[in-house]
Amino acid sequence: MLRRKIYFVVGLTVLMVFGFMATSLTSYFVARESLSNNISDQMLPLTSDNIYSEIQRDLLRPILISSLMSTDTFVHDWAQSAETDVVKIQEYLGQIQQQYGAITAFFVSERTQNYYHPDGIIKTLSPQDPEDAWYYRVRMLNQAYEVNVDLDTVDRNRMSIFINYRVLGDDGDFIGVTGVGLAVSAVASLIDNYQTRYGREIYFVDREGKVALDRGDGYVAPRLQDMPGMASLSTHILATPSASLTYTGPDDATVFVNSRLVPEFNWYLIVEQNSASAEGLIRRTLLLNILISLVIMTIVLTGGHFTLRMYQGRLEEMATTDMLTGAANRHVFDGIFDQLAKSAKRKEKLVSLISIDIDHFKEVNDSFGHQAGDLIIRSVADIIREHSRESDTLCRWGGEEFLLLLDACSSIEAAEIAENIRKAVKRSPFMFGREEIRVTLSCGVTQALSGESLDSVIARVDAALYRAKGEGRDRINIAS
Repeated sequence: MLRRKIYFVVGLTVLMVFGFMATSLTSYFVARESLSNNISDQMLPLTSDNIYSEIQRDLLRPILISSLMSTDTFVHDWAQSAETDVVKIQEYLGQIQQQYGAITAFFVSERTQNYYHPDGIIKTLSPQDPEDAWYYRVRMLNQAYEVNVDLDTVDRNRMSIFINYRVLGDDGDFIGVTGVGLAVSAVASLIDNYQTRYGREIYFVDREGKVALDRGDGYVAPRLQDMPGMASLSTHILATPSASLTYTGPDDATVFVNSRLVPEFNWYLIVEQNSASAEGLIRRTLLLNILISLVIMTIVLTGGHFTLRMYQGRLEEMATTDMLTGAANRHVFDGIFDQLAKSAKRKEKLVSLISIDIDHFKEVNDSFGHQAGDLIIRSVADIIREHSRESDTLCRWGGEEFLLLLDACSSIEAAEIAENIRKAVKRSPFMFGREEIRVTLSCGVTQALSGESLDSVIARVDAALYRAKGEGRDRINIAS
């Protein structure tokens, strides 16, 4: 029985461990795969789209301002009046700069090549000056304007975003270029905001892979080709308008990369996300699931153990005791007698047996029913236990017949115990509903001989019981 119990518990434990681990690991790998797909296919492209949308939103207003400047009657009239009053164009550009919060406003005349600014004429442009190449490029444009990121002509230490808008006369002749400038710091703050909110590395590189704009914390190397992991991807990134790629970071975590060309700047927007933090969360979730599974398994096994032990005890009780009275059954009684007889023989002790039968029990059943009969049997068994010793063994031998096995007890002492039991039953009224039922007992008493078998002892005590019944019942007879 113990071996079967151990096998059952071990088998249940293995089954639960396998089930919980299979479920947890399956969830873990599915979550990792889902995370990878979600980052590469949705999260990073969405971040790129959001940044690009915000850049376009921030550029929309200065483009509109530059468009209004290019069609402003004052600009046209002043440019066509031989540019005689420089103060007027200075005041105009100063008002534009102040009213719209631009870092600069400018007008470059095609006729004189002068660069006009709120501070006056900054310089006269020359086709031979590389710093002035932007103007000659815009002059040849087919579209109305361009967005250009370049060093400010006024402050060569400041990188600015310029809206360069072509100015055309009434007859369509090219008059010059006007527009406003924005601080690159506006885009930099956008990068910093997104990195803080989403935990992603965001920066811009030009068409050659040189980092043009980042958060400025030194994380990003000067060139895409110099970055660990990104060097092998740089050619693909710089050759395609957009790409979603991955590489293995220094901590062996997967780094997801999304790139897209921002045509307004002619820069590539790069968004990176290291999966280590997200995978760490998934791993912690896995460990938590395993811990919870272990707790649940412990609870289940503990509950199963106590339940199994309870049912096992119940089954053993059912197999060894009489259900109605709780007394030992015949099979158990045989074993107890054998052990007691061997012990008595070895220690030279006396063993006695009392046979007890309820008188006229059939009449009780016939008069009051079997439920009343069961009540009488249970009550008589309780009285027998009450007037016997803890070392004595009570057995329900038949329907209304009991055997009481007494250790270290002579037949005379057994007769005294039997007499006490008989008197107690006789004076006890048993209530069945409103009916009072009284019964008596007939008892046979004998003392087992050394080495005598149980059948022999029972035959002798039964003979004494029958003599007691034959002598008128409600009495005790001791076998000779």
